[in-house]
Amino acid sequence: MSDTVAASNLMDRIYRRQRHLYDSTRKYYLLGRDGLIEGLSPPAGGRVLEIGCGTARNLVAVARRYPEAPLFGIDISSEMLISARQTVAREGLAPRIRLARADATRFDPALLFGVPSFSRIFISYSLSMIPEWRAALAQALAWLPPGGELHIVDFGGQEELPRWFRHGLRVWLAQFHVAPRDGLEACFVALGKGAGTLRSFERPYRGYAQHAVFLRA
Repeated sequence: MSDTVAASNLMDRIYRRQRHLYDSTRKYYLLGRDGLIEGLSPPAGGRVLEIGCGTARNLVAVARRYPEAPLFGIDISSEMLISARQTVAREGLAPRIRLARADATRFDPALLFGVPSFSRIFISYSLSMIPEWRAALAQALAWLPPGGELHIVDFGGQEELPRWFRHGLRVWLAQFHVAPRDGLEACFVALGKGAGTLRSFERPYRGYAQHAVFLRA
């Protein structure tokens, strides 16, 4: 069994039932998603891709905030894409939001959507579920043109939060195969030596989250 198939099967097992309650529960602890969306600011007509689009909650919010942007989403879970397509159809956004099943570490937008690249790519609380997360970052940057931006929000190191909270949160997240990417900033700094510039890196909510914006060279 390939790594992609194994990862897809795992995500389907996790979300087969959870997808029905995902949006109503995650709003309490996936902090910073709306701030990321507010900061995307794609150029007029610029294509926007979400990697790990889940239920399409974020893509619907982006569609409302940027009504001229063509939107795309990929997810490795067929179960989550069922919910995503239902959400997009219910909101009347099927003409604007295109979805496809794909592995974040190896995908080609020309094959999936017939487009060459994206002005903005964002990953919201999905990087912590991708085992080969550094490969996912490199893949995202490969499909940004010069001046394009990669925006990420995810669980942080909880540096300013009590030790008991940090430990408890990580134990709980591990049950869902989620692991905060403590090396994210260092990875971006290394990538910046040739791929572009780390425009900003923040640790809001006392380090509960981390929010990065990387500008492609």
